[in-house]
Amino acid sequence: MRILIRYFFRTLRTVLTPFLLLGDKLTTPKSIERDPADQARVDAETSELALYQFPACPFCVKVRRAMKRLALNIELRNAQHAGEHRDALIEGGGKAQVPCLRIAQPDGSVEWMYESGDIIRYLEDRFGEEASQSAS
Repeated sequence: MRILIRYFFRTLRTVLTPFLLLGDKLTTPKSIERDPADQARVDAETSELALYQFPACPFCVKVRRAMKRLALNIELRNAQHAGEHRDALIEGGGKAQVPCLRIAQPDGSVEWMYESGDIIRYLEDRFGEEASQSAS
């Protein structure tokens, strides 16, 4: 019975993945506009961030949409299959759960943030329009 359930969900995921990715592409949000100087500052700050994600994970899609809306150039690292990024996620964050935002602090320490809602809240607080206005 367990194998039947596993194959059912694997088939369901295979069928729904193209629709999820197509829907994401067709409904991409518009990015916020910043001055070139502000965008350069944001780009410099986001160079210390990396998002570990799976391409078809709905929670990862939610975070990527927030990144697009906030005009953030955060490196995307696909941790779906065994390899360098998955190993780094497990070693650094402690589990193979996505989405996970890797935040390199100026002092050299690294924070691993899980949960899409927490990641989006962090990005909006740090790079949202209100944060941009207070940085000016």
